Amino acid sequence: MTDTLPPLAASARTLEPAQYDAILLAGFGGPEGQDDVIPYLRNVTRGRGVPDERLEEVAHHYRHFGGISPINQQNRDLKVALEAEIAARGLGLPVYWGNRFWAPYFADALKELHADGHRRVLVLVTTAFSSYSGCRAYREDLAAALAETGLEGEIVLDKVRQYFDHPGFVEPNVDAVRGGLRQLAEQGNGAKPHVMFATHSIPSSAADVSGPREARPDGTPVPTGGGEEWNQGGGWYAEQQRAVAALVMDRVADEFPGVDWSLVYQSRSGDPRVPWLEPDINKAIEALGEDVSGLVISPLGFVSDHMEVAWDLDNEALETCQERGLAAVRVATVGVDPAFVSGLIDLVEERHVAPGGTPRARAALTDLGPWQDVCPADCCLGRAAKPVIAEA
Repeated sequence: MTDTLPPLAASARTLEPAQYDAILLAGFGGPEGQDDVIPYLRNVTRGRGVPDERLEEVAHHYRHFGGISPINQQNRDLKVALEAEIAARGLGLPVYWGNRFWAPYFADALKELHADGHRRVLVLVTTAFSSYSGCRAYREDLAAALAETGLEGEIVLDKVRQYFDHPGFVEPNVDAVRGGLRQLAEQGNGAKPHVMFATHSIPSSAADVSGPREARPDGTPVPTGGGEEWNQGGGWYAEQQRAVAALVMDRVADEFPGVDWSLVYQSRSGDPRVPWLEPDINKAIEALGEDVSGLVISPLGFVSDHMEVAWDLDNEALETCQERGLAAVRVATVGVDPAFVSGLIDLVEERHVAPGGTPRARAALTDLGPWQDVCPADCCLGRAAKPVIAEA
């Protein structure tokens, strides 16, 4: 945790609670058979001029698993778990599911919502941290789907805040890391363990403009004005993950004091000349000291065991550990952990209030949160400014 509260206005950028009539679970999407792989990758890379020959180089990750990404089944399971939690709380909100890059697409989900009579929808996105690809791109694609379907003005979409430091996300990660350290100890590899928190690498330029722009992660305010000053804020993608990783390690210190840890990156792609966040997890494993007795790999940056977890961690990273003769445990993502599912519905109850009711208090376990409901116009800018939902 940080020692002082940075001068962020994020916690003040909230929307008034409202009465919603449905929930949209917004996912990334993934192929579900060998014939889906190249069309899916075309969707993901649309507009970037990537030839099929290059896509086929990436496709072997999916083909290794029969062309099936686990992400769609993960979201089916999460939808069922959310519905059960909603029923247990008596909220009466149906859950719909749509993806950015594969069926069911956002446009199909919006048409279904509208046909079923729903007009005010709360969106749960399956990403916890602030970045273009983890927040703004979802909002842009939802806005595009509203335009595509002609449902602008017919359906109101509001997105829940990023939940990186919500107890429902943090506590399952604490339990997972604690369990991984226990497993190393039981194997006789717990003398000097190391924990690596793995997250998706993104271009450094995107990382630099992630999150609100009024301050830097070190707490330094950004001067008002134009010109170069406009590009001096942001940088919250990595800072959020460092804050949560530090919190996780603080929580396990009662049983495992003094364990070294690091934040590492995976799954970079694109032009190798473009700087991306580092260190790569495999290089970080190779650089560990010879005295390290075992490694716990925590996929902190992900909410489910999708392809980049299954391939980049379970295949490549664990293979790197094996080559080094290093004992390693890859611990679980939050998936459908009951605490995570309950936490997502807590986020719903921050925003959805029945007549005469009161909203749930906004929970956050780091000094960076609770995060914003409404994003500033210059928050997490990507390739170009596009229409988005819920922007100030």
